[in-house]
Amino acid sequence: MDKKSIIGFVLMGFILFGYSWYVSKQTEKDRQAYYAAQREQFIADSIDRAEHPEKYLHELEAANEEEARAAAVAEYQALANQRLQAELERNFGESLTAALQGEEQLFTLENEVMTMQISNYGAKVADVTLKDYRKYSENGEGELVKMFDPKSAKFDIGFYMRRGYSESKINTEGFYFTTSGVEYFTDSEGVNCQRLSMRLPMDENAYLEFLYTMRPDDYMVDFDVNFVGMEEWMRNATSFDVVWNNTSYQNERGYQNENMYTTVSYLFPDDRKVEKLGMGQIGKRGGGSRSENIKTEFEWFAFQQQFFSSIMIAPDGFSNGEVGFDTYKPGTGYIKDYYASVTVPFDYEQGGYNFKFYYGPNKYSLLKEYDLGLEKLVQLGGRLVSWVNRWIVIPVFDLLSRFIASYGLIILLLTLFIKLLIFPLTYKSMMSSAKMRAIRPELAAIQAKYPKAQTDQNEMMKSQQATMELYKKFGVSPMGGCLPMLIQFPVLIAMFRFFPTAIELRGESFLWMKDLSTYDSVLNLPFNIPWYGNHVSLMALIMAVTLFFYTKLTYKEQEQQTAAAPGMAGMKFMMLYFTPIMMLMWMNNYASGLCYYYFVSQMITIIQNYAFRFGIKEDRLREKMLAKARAMASAPKKKSKWQQRLEEAQRQQEQMLRERDRKQYRSKH
Repeated sequence: MDKKSIIGFVLMGFILFGYSWYVSKQTEKDRQAYYAAQREQFIADSIDRAEHPEKYLHELEAANEEEARAAAVAEYQALANQRLQAELERNFGESLTAALQGEEQLFTLENEVMTMQISNYGAKVADVTLKDYRKYSENGEGELVKMFDPKSAKFDIGFYMRRGYSESKINTEGFYFTTSGVEYFTDSEGVNCQRLSMRLPMDENAYLEFLYTMRPDDYMVDFDVNFVGMEEWMRNATSFDVVWNNTSYQNERGYQNENMYTTVSYLFPDDRKVEKLGMGQIGKRGGGSRSENIKTEFEWFAFQQQFFSSIMIAPDGFSNGEVGFDTYKPGTGYIKDYYASVTVPFDYEQGGYNFKFYYGPNKYSLLKEYDLGLEKLVQLGGRLVSWVNRWIVIPVFDLLSRFIASYGLIILLLTLFIKLLIFPLTYKSMMSSAKMRAIRPELAAIQAKYPKAQTDQNEMMKSQQATMELYKKFGVSPMGGCLPMLIQFPVLIAMFRFFPTAIELRGESFLWMKDLSTYDSVLNLPFNIPWYGNHVSLMALIMAVTLFFYTKLTYKEQEQQTAAAPGMAGMKFMMLYFTPIMMLMWMNNYASGLCYYYFVSQMITIIQNYAFRFGIKEDRLREKMLAKARAMASAPKKKSKWQQRLEEAQRQQEQMLRERDRKQYRSKH
């Protein structure tokens, strides 16, 4: 990359940044002007309505027409309900018909970790509150986390029943269930449990039962659906439908991050990976929507938030279904409006179905205990990096958290542990870099011998051959200095995937950072900077500055070698300035715990480099390399097959170049 290209990229970047800033400011001005004009127009219209009411008679007529239409819809709905009531009474008797009328009541199941309220209207879960987690607030005393807005809760099981030649569709959401209240009992393992039985009577000897069972200190709730005495009416049924809807609150500080990890997920049988619908981008006209029509069997589905999930698990899987969500715009207090309509295979001889609900945190070790594949919800990265989180990060987190309360200190110890694990390879890489520095005089001699290597192809090839011979002579690997980055790259990616959704960091403070799971804002800006945000994250800034000094140190060490390679000198701007700036803009909205980890990792690497440079005497290393090179020169040479093929390829390329030069000479003369 030459200087003109670099200058061009820089100018393009400034132009793009300036244009985005200008458009943002201009849009804000236009918006304010629009609202001001709207207010003035509203005042003028109000005055005009008061002075000249005859102009607006058509609007009154339209309003009356709308009221009449709404009244007609209500009348139609009432008539439909009467017909349904008459149909049910005719086909199944008064017991089922009477359940259409009633008064809603809430019943509470509660243990050490959550409180669940269940409504007798539809026998649905109306509210779930987690006791150990709070919504984000600046003072750290936010409300307890609710899994969804109670007003949005909807749960319905739909099925067909046939008596004689008459068939009716039953939807449980429209009926009032009966119950004797919460019962306490001891299960077969001696555990004190509580349960709530909700029944929808069909006649004197038949009913549909929803049975909720809660165990101590557990986020999993058993949900049994029992068709009791209904075999005769459901012999022809092959399935029943489950419809589940709710709306999730915004519980975290940053809408963007929370929305990014809030979606609908589901798992196919024996699949290693959870399917996700994505986050649904916010558009100019409102929130984004996603949906998926699942045509094959799947085991469970989850209304997944950044740190919490509501999950429904089927005993033998769902046969098919449709899941999706609508995304709320920022500032509404909500993130997603979830919906799911799934089908469950039905066998009238079976009678009972043992579903499960999970309402709780997305904690890997906790979800894994259920042995249902729920831990796959946790972001661990792809197959190439997930092993880092699964076998190193999470076990170390769980182990250290038993003895250390500060997660800032835990992240520091985790970073030291990872650096210790890869230190043998890091040492080997640093030694390779030291050897490269030791042969700088020989590299400089090659550069002086072939001054046109960057412009002339013949000299470039000769320079490369001479350099490779030099590396071989002194036993130097030119790629050895890249090894630490290759080693650390999976770790960096693994941390990038895990930290933003690590429930362990949620609400944990360290130094000035109030919550390691979200960004730390030390200054709120009165405007929004594209790609950066409307705040200043101090931890992200410190991380970017440290990255600048780290890349500067690395570049200085490699400057002699990169200067010899064509185009490499032009990468100085990219390494020293562009990368830290992009990281700053990228990480400003990410978890401060992630920025803190990157900062600690870079600081340890810088200390390692300085300690190695101080401990290794390059003059002594050079003497050893020269002695070894002389010994190898006097020893009989034996070329490997790879080296023979490489030399043959070089020989053929040289021959082609000579033939090309010969043809050019003949054409000119």
